[in-house]
Amino acid sequence: MCGFVGCFDLSSGSAPIAEGLKEELRAQVLEMSKKIRHRGPDWSGVYTGDNAILSHERLSIVDPLSGKQPLVSDDEKIILAANGEIYNHKEIRSQFDGTYKFRTGSDCEVIIPLYKKYRESGDFTKMIEELSGIFAFALYDSENDVYLIARDEIGVIPLYQGWDKAGRYYVASELKALEGDCQTIEEFPNGCYLYSGKLSHGLETSNDVSGKPVKWYKRNWETYENVKNSPKATDDKGEIINPAVIEKVRNGLEAAVKAQLMSDVPYGVLLSGGLDSSIIAAVTQKYSKKRVETDSKEAAWWPQLHSFAVGLEGSPDLVAAKKAADYIGTVHHEVHFTIQEALDALPDVIYHIETYDITTVRASTPMYLLARVIKSMGIKMVLSGEGSDELFGGYLYFHKAPDAQEFHEELVRKMSKLHLYDCLRANKSLMAWGVEGRVPFLDKEFIDIAMGLNPTDKMSIAVPEPVEGPATKSHQRIEKWILRKAFEDLLPADICWRQKEQFSDGVGYSWIDTLKKMTEEKVSDAEFARRENRFPVNPPKTKEEYYYREIYSRLFPSDSAARCVPHEAGVACSTAKALEWDAAWKNMDEPSGRAINGVHTNAY
Repeated sequence: MCGFVGCFDLSSGSAPIAEGLKEELRAQVLEMSKKIRHRGPDWSGVYTGDNAILSHERLSIVDPLSGKQPLVSDDEKIILAANGEIYNHKEIRSQFDGTYKFRTGSDCEVIIPLYKKYRESGDFTKMIEELSGIFAFALYDSENDVYLIARDEIGVIPLYQGWDKAGRYYVASELKALEGDCQTIEEFPNGCYLYSGKLSHGLETSNDVSGKPVKWYKRNWETYENVKNSPKATDDKGEIINPAVIEKVRNGLEAAVKAQLMSDVPYGVLLSGGLDSSIIAAVTQKYSKKRVETDSKEAAWWPQLHSFAVGLEGSPDLVAAKKAADYIGTVHHEVHFTIQEALDALPDVIYHIETYDITTVRASTPMYLLARVIKSMGIKMVLSGEGSDELFGGYLYFHKAPDAQEFHEELVRKMSKLHLYDCLRANKSLMAWGVEGRVPFLDKEFIDIAMGLNPTDKMSIAVPEPVEGPATKSHQRIEKWILRKAFEDLLPADICWRQKEQFSDGVGYSWIDTLKKMTEEKVSDAEFARRENRFPVNPPKTKEEYYYREIYSRLFPSDSAARCVPHEAGVACSTAKALEWDAAWKNMDEPSGRAINGVHTNAY
C-alpha cells in the first residue's frame, strides 16, 4: 500500500513540456505528493519525463529492499506508480520467464509486462482481469507517449483525478493532493481504466471519443435473473440439502485469506469480536505458522499472530473480542479510548478520511486511534472483515427485505458503493499512520462465489422451530446464516452466532450518543436553518452532519471536493432505495443499527 501523484500533459501532441515549465511542474508534484506521505513513509521516488511526472510515496510490505517506485521496465520505456497489492504476482511472473527481465521483487512490477502483452491488442479489460488484488496504478508508456490509469474492481484502493487551469490531467491516491492545484476534482471510478492512446482495432473498450474511464469489471451476478436459480444450500424449512454450497463458501474464503498473507513485514488482524473479523482471525491463525510465499515449506518470520480491538471501557466489542482471541489463540491487544480523546481527534480524522459522511466519521475515529497503536508496535499490515455485510446481507435492515429479488438487488447496490464508505474508512483510517489494511472478503474470486449464491440462502427467512406438542412456531433465521454455518467449528458458539453489531456501535454506544448530543449543542438552530445557503452543494440533513461539514469545508474548501462525498438518505447503513421496505423508515435518517426496532436486541 502506498500513495502516488501523476501529472500528464499530452495536449501539445508529441512536443515535450518546456524545460522551465517541467521543473516548475516537478516541484509542484513533489509538494502534492508530500501531502500523502503518511501513506508511504518508507521511501519517496519521482520520475520526470517529456510529458509526464510521477511521484510515489512507498509503504514497503513486499520486497522492502528493492521494490521502490516508480518502477521502470527492463527496456526503461515504461514507468509505473502503483498503490496496492497483487496477490497472484508469482503466477503472473511465471508467464514471462525468458521474455521479460524483472528488476525487483515487487508484486506490482507484473503490471508492466502485462501491459506489454496487451498493448498491441488494446484489450486492457483482459489485462486487468488477470490481476488478483487491490490496486490503483498510473502507467506511462514513454515510447508511445500514452498513459493507462486503472483501479481495482471494488475500489478498495482510493484514487482521484483532476484537471488544472491549463487542462493538465492529474491522478492521486487521495483528494488532498489535488485540492488547491486542480480546478476540478473527481473520484476515479472503481472497476475502470482510462487509456489516453487511440485503439485502432475497433474494440468497444476504446475511449477515443469520450475520454472517460472504461468499465472493465462486469459480472453476471449483477442481475438477479442470473442467480435466482443457483443451487440452494437449504430447503424452505431451513434444512441443509446441499452441504457443498456451504463448503464452497468455506474453501473460497480460506483461499482468499491465505493468498493475502504474503508479507515481508510483521502483520496482524483486526478483531472486533463480531462474526466477520473473528472468521478472518481464525483462518489467518490457521496459516500463520508458515510463510505462504514458499507454499508453507518455510516457517513464518513472525509466527505469533497479534490481534487488535478498540473500544470504550467495557464496550460490547472489547468483551467479545477477548473471548474470540482466547479461543483462536492470538496475542491479543485491547486499545481503550476515551470519548474526549475521540472528540479531539475528529478534525484529524476528517482530514485523513476526506469525507463528512456521518457513518464513516463515527466508525473511522476509533479505527484511526487504533491504527496509531498498531503502528507503534511495528505492525505494518492488518487483515480485517470489511465487505462481508455487503456480500451476505449482514446489516440488520436486511431482515425487512420483502423478497429475494429486492434482497439481492440491494446487495448489488451496496457492493457498488463500498468504495464510498467501508473501504474508504478501512483504507484511509489505517493509512493515516502507514498501516495497510487487507480485506479477504473482497477478494475478486470470493466475491463471485458469495454474490453467485442463491439469495434465499443469505436471507433472514422464517423457518419452522419445533416446540412441545403438535403445534409449531417459526422464527427468523439470523443474518449471514450460511457464513456462520461455514465456519462454526472455528469459533465459540456465542461469537459465531452473535448478532450483527455495527463497528461504530460496538466500540461503545455512548460514543454515538455523545456525538449526537455534542453536535446538537454546537450547531445552533439558526445556523442549521441557513444550511442551504452555507452549503449549497449537498446541504447537511442533520446537525451532526453540519458539524462534520464545517470541519471538512475548512480543510477542503472547493465545491469539487464537496461533491466527492456521498450524500444519500438511509437507515442502519441502507441505501435510499431500501427505505421503501418499511413505512417507519420514510422520515428516518440514522445509520446506527439500533435504529432497527424489533431486530436489534438493544433497540430503542
